[in-house]
Amino acid sequence: MVEDITDPLITLRGLVVHFPLLSGLFGRRPIGTVHAVDGVDLDVRRHETLGLVGESGCGKSTLGRAILQLVRPTGGEVRFDGTELTRLNDDELRSLRRRMQMVFQDPFSSLNPRMTVGETVAEPMLVHGLAKTASEAREKAADLFTIVGLNPDMLDRFPHEFSGGQRQRIGIARALASEPDFIVCDEPVSALDVSIQAQIVNLFEALRDRLGLTYVFIAHDLALVRHLSDRIAVMYLGRIVEIAPKNSLYAEPLHPYTQALLSAVPVPDRAVEAKRQRVVLQGEVPSPLNPPGGCRLHPRCARALARCSAVEPELQQKDDGHWVACHLYD
Repeated sequence: MVEDITDPLITLRGLVVHFPLLSGLFGRRPIGTVHAVDGVDLDVRRHETLGLVGESGCGKSTLGRAILQLVRPTGGEVRFDGTELTRLNDDELRSLRRRMQMVFQDPFSSLNPRMTVGETVAEPMLVHGLAKTASEAREKAADLFTIVGLNPDMLDRFPHEFSGGQRQRIGIARALASEPDFIVCDEPVSALDVSIQAQIVNLFEALRDRLGLTYVFIAHDLALVRHLSDRIAVMYLGRIVEIAPKNSLYAEPLHPYTQALLSAVPVPDRAVEAKRQRVVLQGEVPSPLNPPGGCRLHPRCARALARCSAVEPELQQKDDGHWVACHLYD
């Protein structure tokens, strides 16, 4: 797939991330390969939010980490602002890491319990030379606390003294400390109470508009992704099966997997909900150790054709910016 995008910030071509499955305490012999990401082509435009959705285990988080080179790809290309990252060593990557950050799912485990939250937020500024002294870094950390909705008087507290929503705000402040252009948000609200989730999503939206950020927002809650995203990519068993502007995807989902995901989202109007046609997938998600040949959804798809089990469909554009990988549209 090659999208018509002028100078995207992120470009993925044929991205592959495989993990060996090892057995034995001492010999650690390989007994299989986990196909976490299996040939992904994707572009992320500057200043957009790209939502990435799919079931647990489909490879969403691995894809996000591979973009940042926190997980090194097995194959393919990852370009950030024109620079091919997979060819760089750790020292060469260090200068680019300031511009690429991540907000993690669990705000507690991602914060150092032995450091005050002020030290945690100030550290990236000192590492990347964005503050010359510790006092200057602390002043900037106080400004970031204000930006994310926290009281700067809390800088000397430790992570355990904060609620889950406050800790996630601290994680966002830490990500912003290095003045990044791009942030991967890896299910950043799934561990939070529903009442707090909307606050954090609104914060992400306000920061994007204020600072000109670019996001890949990983989630399994499609209602949440719709609110924040400009475009949405749907992932299944290591492959992108559909990508479209959010309104196009929700109004007319093309891939049977996307249709099944959306049909499971409840509608507040009881009359509309009663008339909706459910799309139910058969069986369980196959193991990424041995993904099916052809279309990976075909063992579960009620609309599968004969060729679906033999030929893997390629992403093709069916409408303006709406791409789908399905033989039903060949």
